[in-house]
Amino acid sequence: MIKFEPYLTPKDILLNGAFGGSYFGRRELKGDYDYQSLFQETLSDVPTIYYLQPKYNTKFNLFKTKSGMSYQYWVDKGWMHKDDPYGWFEWYLKYYNGRRHEDDERQISRWNGVCGVKGRWRNRLYKNISETGNWEVSPRIQQSLLHWGYLANKKDYELYLESKMKIFMEEVL
Repeated sequence: MIKFEPYLTPKDILLNGAFGGSYFGRRELKGDYDYQSLFQETLSDVPTIYYLQPKYNTKFNLFKTKSGMSYQYWVDKGWMHKDDPYGWFEWYLKYYNGRRHEDDERQISRWNGVCGVKGRWRNRLYKNISETGNWEVSPRIQQSLLHWGYLANKKDYELYLESKMKIFMEEVL
């Protein structure tokens, strides 16, 4: 199986300020879908203000910026599985709670493409940090990474710099 090691638990993602406070408050899925069972164990002590707001609000986000696409965009891209109609975070919440599913490999691959060691957004962020020296650069990218359970950190930044140096040395030699 592909490596999958998010830095944050689903609870940590929400408490750090993700999804504009509205992940499970979106109107598109109100109705018969029972998402309450997801909250019982993992999110029971997370105030609902962190995930049940009816409208996305940047003041709930750690980096105070909007990040992400519309629900319809996710559907159009084929990123939604019928068993996880709220998307990646819902899948991760269930995975974290022990569920194993036919969609695991796809979702883990998506996570790696965003914030794994070769993840495009993770590496773009570290490139921006290396160019500016500013850890607060690219708030939208940082907000997106938070949605995927990742926060920029010194250890990974140093690994990024080492990999760039290795590539540079191979090209020179």
